[in-house]
Amino acid sequence: MRFVSLLSRVAVATFLFATSSIAQGTTAPTLHWYKGNTHAHTLNSDGDSSPDDVARWYREHGYHFLVLSDHNFLTGVEGLNALFGADEQFLLLPGEEITDRVNGKPLHMNGLLVDRLVMPQGGATIAEAMQRDVDAIRAARGAPHLNHPNFGWAVSAADIMKVKNDRLFEIWNGHPLVNNQGGGGMPGLEEMWDMILSSGKLLYGLATDDAHTFKSPGDPTVAGPGRGWVQVRAARLNPRDIVDALERGDFYASTGVELADVQRSTTRYAVTIKAALSSRYTTRFIGKDGRVLAEVAGATAVYDIKGNEGYVRAVVLESNGWRAWMQPVMLP
Repeated sequence: MRFVSLLSRVAVATFLFATSSIAQGTTAPTLHWYKGNTHAHTLNSDGDSSPDDVARWYREHGYHFLVLSDHNFLTGVEGLNALFGADEQFLLLPGEEITDRVNGKPLHMNGLLVDRLVMPQGGATIAEAMQRDVDAIRAARGAPHLNHPNFGWAVSAADIMKVKNDRLFEIWNGHPLVNNQGGGGMPGLEEMWDMILSSGKLLYGLATDDAHTFKSPGDPTVAGPGRGWVQVRAARLNPRDIVDALERGDFYASTGVELADVQRSTTRYAVTIKAALSSRYTTRFIGKDGRVLAEVAGATAVYDIKGNEGYVRAVVLESNGWRAWMQPVMLP
């Protein structure tokens, strides 16, 4: 009887293990890092190069995906993907820079993966126009991201706090005239980000080229390519997986720092840097009101979250001026 009982217990344990494996899935999907740019222009608006030439530049410089975001023009990508696309190597996503103007101020917002042209919606205030543009992008099955808020000193943190159903904005833009750092009493984009997060609104930060000029390589006075990008963690290189990963914050933004891994939870934030031999790194963990919670030197940094920080985000500062921004964890 004891032998039968033992067999019964083994059988039950085997059954429970099997059903647990089925319920949870035998293996989680393998995630990969994909380098991309969500903001670039062609001759279809105010760029200096054809869509073919722009796509070729990014493909030849190690990018995995690109959004062509011409002003109020939806550049087709089907033919470009047939020409340049390759499975798990390079992909073009449809997009558009909805280019609005409110009371003389420029309001520019990208629509990623829109299924039709979205016209600027306008509004009596910047916040109203932003909301109307966001709603129009969502109606076109796209994902909105606000571009260069300090361009023309047009968009304030208070404006952004009023908008609903958005998740992305540019923490850094490679155009030379967009005032990333702020000045003259106006906050920079990173300070603006902390103001928004401190209000309780979750927003993820992108770095982009906003590239217009491909024919003057190395000229810092023009909006050239290769200056800011995102590294997105997704299961596959396809449009929906990439955009979904962006909207859930599974990416980091960079101007030159490459990371090996980022792990975020409500209890721990861990960053591992792919360190260059000639560089030194400091990782800064930041909480509510922009308060620096900790600074860690070296290629690995861990912060154990206490729960009273409001939120925790991280930024890596490299000794030659490059940066990488990781996405916030919001805390109750």
